[in-house]
Amino acid sequence: MTPELMIKACSFYTGHLVKTHFCTWRDIARTNENVALAEKMNRAVTCYNFRLQKSVFHHWHSYMEDQKEKLKNTLLRIQQIIYCHKLSIILTKWRNRARLKSKKKEDELILKHELQLKKWKNRLILKRATAEESNFPEQSSSEGSLVDETLRCDISLLPERAILQIFFYLSLKDVIICGQVNHAWMLMTQLNSLWNAHCRNLQELNVSDCPTFTDESMRHISEGCPGVLYLNLSNTTITNRTMRLLPRHFHNLQNLSLAYCRGFTDKGLQYLNLGNGCHKLIYLDLSGCTQISVQGFRYIANSCTGITHLTINDMPTLTDNCVKALVEKCSRITSLVFTGAPHISDCTFKALSTCKLRKIRFEGNKRVTDASFKYIDKNYPNLSHIYMADCKGITDSSLRSLSPLRQLTVLNLANCVRIGDMGLRQFLDGPASIRIRELNLSNCVRLSDASVMKLSERCPNLNYLSLRNCDHLTAQGIGYIVNIFSLVSIDLSGTDISNEAFCKSSLILEHLDVSYCSQLSDMIIKALAIYCINLTSLSIAGCPKITDSAMEMLSAKCHYLHILDISGCVLLTDQILEDLQIGCKQLRILKMQYCTNISKKAAQRMSSKVQQQEYNSNDPPRWFGYDREGDPLTELDNVTPSKGASELTVEKSTYSSEEQAA
Repeated sequence: MTPELMIKACSFYTGHLVKTHFCTWRDIARTNENVALAEKMNRAVTCYNFRLQKSVFHHWHSYMEDQKEKLKNTLLRIQQIIYCHKLSIILTKWRNRARLKSKKKEDELILKHELQLKKWKNRLILKRATAEESNFPEQSSSEGSLVDETLRCDISLLPERAILQIFFYLSLKDVIICGQVNHAWMLMTQLNSLWNAHCRNLQELNVSDCPTFTDESMRHISEGCPGVLYLNLSNTTITNRTMRLLPRHFHNLQNLSLAYCRGFTDKGLQYLNLGNGCHKLIYLDLSGCTQISVQGFRYIANSCTGITHLTINDMPTLTDNCVKALVEKCSRITSLVFTGAPHISDCTFKALSTCKLRKIRFEGNKRVTDASFKYIDKNYPNLSHIYMADCKGITDSSLRSLSPLRQLTVLNLANCVRIGDMGLRQFLDGPASIRIRELNLSNCVRLSDASVMKLSERCPNLNYLSLRNCDHLTAQGIGYIVNIFSLVSIDLSGTDISNEAFCKSSLILEHLDVSYCSQLSDMIIKALAIYCINLTSLSIAGCPKITDSAMEMLSAKCHYLHILDISGCVLLTDQILEDLQIGCKQLRILKMQYCTNISKKAAQRMSSKVQQQEYNSNDPPRWFGYDREGDPLTELDNVTPSKGASELTVEKSTYSSEEQAA
């Protein structure tokens, strides 16, 4: 190996070693630089965030301080306004009281002065009469005293202020009656200042069922009472003269009742458009006004376009054409009541499609069919109250049409005998079941336990339920009602109830009718007394198995009971009346018909403790289904005529009509 090669080898090795160390140092230097840079970056981000938070907090603090200052100023202003308002009220009351006191003193002084003057004049008249008596001795002293008494008792001789003071203490209706006594009293009641005193701020006037109210009386009222808003003239003898006065004087009239007033004609309705007219009228009652024709309803439509509430009951002459003529211009009607109008048909619902109905009521109509409910579904989405009681043409199809109504809260289909489980199920499957609060299905005899089960599942807000005489319901179906925790009142009369589970889950129940449930026993009443202590009304009429033991428990627990019907509970004795006096001190109405074991003497003592009482000790009518001992009647008893059977039949039919009316 030569020295040159050795030098080259050493040089190469040294260079390679230097290169290796340099690369290693460079990598280490770069790593330290990245770490330092990352640390600097983190410090920069932290500093930036801190400065940003500081800036935001500064703005927030300034904003909050500004809001606090504004709130403080607002509170000060409100306090000042309240203080000023209080001062204004105090000063106004003080001023009014001072004026009233001053006026009262002035009136008293003037009245005292006038009475003294009148007394002095009477003394002068008496002296003259005495002087004349001395000249004519044939005149007796008794005649003089009679004249004096006549002068003293004739109120027409009093000054006008005294007359006003006397009549001011009478009601407006009494003043009208006083005007019918004689001519002198009529003149006194026609004083303008009297009507101004009575009617200065009169807004509501009710002279219904007043036989002495005439057009002349209405003239005086209209001249002195321009601010009347509510006027009830029902069942009076007014004529077209009164109808002419209404638009001329009552410019702000809003509610008008002409029910059963048959003295006016269509021409009187035409007068409603005179002067300023009755354009602000929103409520109109024309019940029983059978003299109104189609033309009369046209006159109403021309005059009262703002009507929103219309009531026409007991109107057998009302037809579809009458309603069409009315709604041509009265498109704001939201509430409609037609009971006792048998000639109304589906055409009326079609005509009412231009209105935005919220409440509708029909009763006893056979021409309304399922077609009407199709109009309801399409045109009245905001309906909240529907009363279609005793409408024989309604079937399950109608209930299916009502199911989409989201605002429906009250539904009354009592005596609609063609409604069954299928229709009710389809109705409850829709959104209408969520908000329903009142449901009356009395005498819907096709309903069964399936309907009650569906009610418990779909009606969480139901408060009032009537299943009267739904005789297909069993104890199992009634047991589903316990799941409706919102129930306040329920009518289960005429059903086969025999289960105490209902009472345990109805703690807020206030009204209960389980009359004519022949299987009802003491156990149910005791459970009712234990769990339903908030009861205020209870009917157990026609329940022959109830004894004193159950009523003793009821009296001890249900202290808020106001109404109690125990008619036909033949096993009850005088003891229950003593229990009721001790425990049910708020009892107001007590019915004890056909209670054979309760004596007349005990009933008379009880009558002083209640406001209304019905009592007799006769045998129960045959339609109760049991005798005076509570034993069921046999077939032989049912077909064998007895003394007074016709009377019992009359009582039965009367009771049925009362049930339908209720």
